[in-house]
Amino acid sequence: MTGERFAKGAVEPDTFQRVVRTVMSTIVERQVPYLMIGGLVSSTLGRSRESHDVDILVAPRDAEQVLAALAEKGFDTEQTFPEWLFKASMDGVLIDIVFCAGSTVYLDDEMLARGRPLEISDLTVHAASAEDLLVTKVASHTEGAPRYWHDALSIISRGELDWDYLVRRARFAARRVLSLLIYAQSEDLLVPDAAIRSLFDEIYGNGKDGLRGFGGVPSGQAMEA
Repeated sequence: MTGERFAKGAVEPDTFQRVVRTVMSTIVERQVPYLMIGGLVSSTLGRSRESHDVDILVAPRDAEQVLAALAEKGFDTEQTFPEWLFKASMDGVLIDIVFCAGSTVYLDDEMLARGRPLEISDLTVHAASAEDLLVTKVASHTEGAPRYWHDALSIISRGELDWDYLVRRARFAARRVLSLLIYAQSEDLLVPDAAIRSLFDEIYGNGKDGLRGFGGVPSGQAMEA
Protein backbone atom coordinates (compact mmCIF):
# COMPACT_ATOMS: atom_id res chain seq x y z
CA MET A 1 0.00 0.00 0.00
CA THR A 2 1.31 3.45 -0.91
CA GLY A 3 2.86 5.26 2.03
CA GLU A 4 5.35 8.01 2.76
CA ARG A 5 7.94 6.46 0.45
CA PHE A 6 5.72 7.36 -2.50
CA ALA A 7 4.43 10.76 -1.37
CA LYS A 8 4.92 13.75 -3.65
CA GLY A 9 7.05 16.59 -2.40
CA ALA A 10 9.44 19.32 -3.45
CA VAL A 11 13.03 18.27 -4.12
CA GLU A 12 16.16 20.11 -5.21
CA PRO A 13 16.40 20.59 -9.00
CA ASP A 14 19.74 18.77 -9.15
CA THR A 15 18.26 15.79 -7.32
CA PHE A 16 15.22 15.72 -9.59
CA GLN A 17 17.38 15.87 -12.71
CA ARG A 18 19.69 13.10 -11.46
CA VAL A 19 16.80 10.76 -10.67
CA VAL A 20 15.05 11.45 -13.98
CA ARG A 21 18.30 10.75 -15.81
CA THR A 22 18.60 7.41 -14.00
CA VAL A 23 15.03 6.48 -14.89
CA MET A 24 15.44 7.33 -18.56
CA SER A 25 18.81 5.59 -18.91
CA THR A 26 17.31 2.47 -17.33
CA ILE A 27 14.41 2.43 -19.78
CA VAL A 28 16.72 3.00 -22.74
CA GLU A 29 19.09 0.25 -21.57
CA ARG A 30 16.16 -2.18 -21.50
CA GLN A 31 15.02 -0.95 -24.94
CA VAL A 32 11.50 -0.40 -23.68
CA PRO A 33 9.23 1.76 -25.87
CA TYR A 34 7.79 4.60 -23.80
CA LEU A 35 6.31 8.07 -23.79
CA MET A 36 6.61 10.65 -21.06
CA ILE A 37 3.23 12.07 -20.07
CA GLY A 38 2.02 13.98 -17.01
CA GLY A 39 2.83 17.37 -15.56
CA LEU A 40 6.29 17.78 -17.07
CA VAL A 41 4.88 17.43 -20.58
CA SER A 42 1.77 19.49 -19.78
CA SER A 43 4.04 22.34 -18.73
CA THR A 44 5.51 22.52 -22.24
CA LEU A 45 2.38 21.77 -24.29
CA GLY A 46 -0.13 23.67 -22.17
CA ARG A 47 0.01 25.69 -18.98
CA SER A 48 3.09 26.01 -16.84
CA ARG A 49 2.66 24.27 -13.50
CA GLU A 50 4.97 22.80 -10.92
CA SER A 51 5.51 19.06 -11.05
CA HIS A 52 7.49 16.94 -8.62
CA ASP A 53 6.88 13.55 -10.19
CA VAL A 54 7.51 11.80 -13.50
CA ASP A 55 4.86 9.89 -15.46
CA ILE A 56 6.00 7.27 -17.95
CA LEU A 57 3.58 5.40 -20.24
CA VAL A 58 4.66 1.91 -21.27
CA ALA A 59 2.94 -1.15 -22.70
CA PRO A 60 1.43 -3.53 -20.11
CA ARG A 61 3.89 -6.24 -21.11
CA ASP A 62 6.84 -3.97 -20.18
CA ALA A 63 5.63 -2.54 -16.87
CA GLU A 64 6.99 -5.26 -14.59
CA GLN A 65 10.42 -5.34 -16.19
CA VAL A 66 10.73 -1.55 -15.89
CA LEU A 67 9.76 -1.74 -12.22
CA ALA A 68 12.26 -4.55 -11.60
CA ALA A 69 15.02 -2.67 -13.42
CA LEU A 70 14.42 0.42 -11.28
CA ALA A 71 14.50 -1.72 -8.14
CA GLU A 72 17.92 -2.99 -9.23
CA LYS A 73 19.06 0.65 -9.44
CA GLY A 74 18.06 1.26 -5.84
CA PHE A 75 14.53 2.65 -6.22
CA ASP A 76 11.78 1.82 -3.77
CA THR A 77 9.06 0.15 -5.84
CA GLU A 78 5.54 -1.22 -5.53
CA GLN A 79 2.84 -2.63 -7.79
CA THR A 80 0.38 -0.01 -6.61
CA PHE A 81 -2.57 -0.82 -8.86
CA PRO A 82 -1.79 -4.02 -10.82
CA GLU A 83 -4.36 -3.18 -13.47
CA TRP A 84 -2.85 0.17 -14.50
CA LEU A 85 -0.09 1.75 -12.32
CA PHE A 86 3.19 0.92 -10.60
CA LYS A 87 5.26 3.37 -8.55
CA ALA A 88 8.95 3.89 -7.89
CA SER A 89 10.72 6.44 -5.74
CA MET A 90 14.25 7.64 -5.06
CA ASP A 91 15.43 10.59 -2.95
CA GLY A 92 11.91 12.04 -2.80
CA VAL A 93 11.28 11.88 -6.57
CA LEU A 94 8.16 9.88 -7.44
CA ILE A 95 7.96 7.90 -10.68
CA ASP A 96 4.58 6.71 -11.98
CA ILE A 97 4.82 3.81 -14.42
CA VAL A 98 1.47 3.94 -16.20
CA PHE A 99 0.34 1.15 -18.51
CA CYS A 100 -3.36 1.95 -18.83
CA ALA A 101 -4.53 5.55 -18.54
CA GLY A 102 -8.15 6.13 -17.60
CA SER A 103 -9.01 2.44 -18.16
CA THR A 104 -8.98 2.96 -21.95
CA VAL A 105 -5.66 4.38 -23.20
CA TYR A 106 -2.76 2.03 -23.88
CA LEU A 107 0.55 2.80 -25.53
CA ASP A 108 0.36 1.93 -29.22
CA ASP A 109 2.44 2.33 -32.37
CA GLU A 110 0.59 5.43 -33.54
CA MET A 111 1.25 7.21 -30.25
CA LEU A 112 4.94 6.32 -30.45
CA ALA A 113 5.19 7.57 -34.03
CA ARG A 114 3.58 10.86 -33.02
CA GLY A 115 5.84 11.33 -30.01
CA ARG A 116 8.09 14.36 -29.82
CA PRO A 117 11.45 15.15 -28.21
CA LEU A 118 11.21 17.08 -24.98
CA GLU A 119 14.13 18.87 -23.36
CA ILE A 120 14.34 18.61 -19.57
CA SER A 121 17.38 20.67 -18.70
CA ASP A 122 20.23 18.78 -20.44
CA LEU A 123 18.15 15.63 -20.95
CA THR A 124 16.07 14.78 -24.05
CA VAL A 125 13.15 12.39 -23.61
CA HIS A 126 10.41 11.01 -25.87
CA ALA A 127 7.14 12.73 -24.93
CA ALA A 128 3.53 12.26 -26.00
CA SER A 129 2.10 14.51 -28.70
CA ALA A 130 -0.24 17.29 -27.67
CA GLU A 131 -3.22 15.37 -29.04
CA ASP A 132 -2.41 12.11 -27.25
CA LEU A 133 -1.62 13.93 -24.03
CA LEU A 134 -5.00 15.67 -24.20
CA VAL A 135 -6.84 12.38 -24.66
CA THR A 136 -4.85 10.81 -21.82
CA LYS A 137 -5.67 13.73 -19.52
CA VAL A 138 -9.39 13.66 -20.29
CA ALA A 139 -9.59 9.87 -20.00
CA SER A 140 -7.89 10.04 -16.58
CA HIS A 141 -9.89 12.99 -15.23
CA THR A 142 -11.62 12.25 -11.91
CA GLU A 143 -13.03 14.18 -9.00
CA GLY A 144 -9.72 13.62 -7.25
CA ALA A 145 -7.71 15.00 -10.17
CA PRO A 146 -9.60 18.03 -11.51
CA ARG A 147 -6.37 19.58 -12.77
CA TYR A 148 -6.34 17.08 -15.66
CA TRP A 149 -9.37 18.78 -17.22
CA HIS A 150 -7.69 22.17 -16.99
CA ASP A 151 -4.42 20.75 -18.31
CA ALA A 152 -6.35 19.56 -21.38
CA LEU A 153 -7.97 22.97 -21.82
CA SER A 154 -4.55 24.61 -21.67
CA ILE A 155 -3.33 22.34 -24.47
CA ILE A 156 -6.24 23.52 -26.62
CA SER A 157 -5.43 27.13 -25.77
CA ARG A 158 -2.03 26.76 -27.44
CA GLY A 159 -3.84 26.35 -30.77
CA GLU A 160 -1.34 23.91 -32.30
CA LEU A 161 -3.42 20.76 -32.62
CA ASP A 162 -3.89 18.37 -35.52
CA TRP A 163 -7.67 18.22 -35.25
CA ASP A 164 -8.14 15.28 -37.62
CA TYR A 165 -5.71 13.23 -35.57
CA LEU A 166 -7.31 14.32 -32.30
CA VAL A 167 -10.78 13.29 -33.47
CA ARG A 168 -9.39 9.90 -34.51
CA ARG A 169 -7.59 9.37 -31.20
CA ALA A 170 -10.66 10.51 -29.28
CA ARG A 171 -12.13 7.02 -29.75
CA PHE A 172 -10.49 6.08 -26.44
CA ALA A 173 -12.57 8.64 -24.51
CA ALA A 174 -14.95 9.95 -27.15
CA ARG A 175 -17.72 11.44 -25.02
CA ARG A 176 -15.25 13.03 -22.64
CA VAL A 177 -13.28 14.61 -25.47
CA LEU A 178 -16.49 15.86 -27.08
CA SER A 179 -17.54 17.40 -23.75
CA LEU A 180 -14.14 19.06 -23.42
CA LEU A 181 -14.27 20.56 -26.91
CA ILE A 182 -17.77 21.98 -26.38
CA TYR A 183 -16.73 23.39 -23.02
CA ALA A 184 -13.58 24.87 -24.57
CA GLN A 185 -15.70 26.70 -27.15
CA SER A 186 -17.84 28.09 -24.32
CA GLU A 187 -14.62 29.53 -22.88
CA ASP A 188 -13.86 31.17 -26.25
CA LEU A 189 -11.02 28.81 -27.07
CA LEU A 190 -10.51 28.17 -30.76
CA VAL A 191 -12.04 24.77 -31.49
CA PRO A 192 -13.21 24.15 -35.07
CA ASP A 193 -16.92 23.43 -35.39
CA ALA A 194 -15.98 20.70 -37.85
CA ALA A 195 -14.07 18.80 -35.16
CA ILE A 196 -17.05 18.88 -32.80
CA ARG A 197 -19.49 17.87 -35.54
CA SER A 198 -17.24 15.06 -36.70
CA LEU A 199 -16.82 13.66 -33.21
CA PHE A 200 -20.54 14.05 -32.46
CA ASP A 201 -21.41 12.19 -35.67
CA GLU A 202 -18.96 9.41 -34.86
CA ILE A 203 -20.64 8.89 -31.48
CA TYR A 204 -24.30 9.58 -32.22
CA GLY A 205 -24.54 8.92 -35.96
CA ASN A 206 -27.18 6.78 -37.65
CA GLY A 207 -25.27 3.53 -37.22
CA LYS A 208 -26.66 0.85 -34.95
CA ASP A 209 -23.78 1.09 -32.52
CA GLY A 210 -22.14 4.02 -30.80
CA LEU A 211 -18.69 5.05 -32.00
CA ARG A 212 -19.65 3.65 -35.39
CA GLY A 213 -17.09 5.62 -37.38
CA PHE A 214 -14.08 4.56 -35.36
CA GLY A 215 -14.30 1.04 -36.69
CA GLY A 216 -13.50 -2.25 -35.05
CA VAL A 217 -9.74 -2.00 -35.63
CA PRO A 218 -7.95 1.15 -34.45
CA SER A 219 -5.60 2.88 -36.86
CA GLY A 220 -2.75 2.56 -34.35
CA GLN A 221 -2.26 -1.08 -33.43
CA ALA A 222 -2.12 -1.45 -29.65
CA MET A 223 1.03 -3.05 -28.32
CA GLU A 224 0.21 -6.50 -26.97
CA ALA A 225 -0.54 -6.80 -23.27
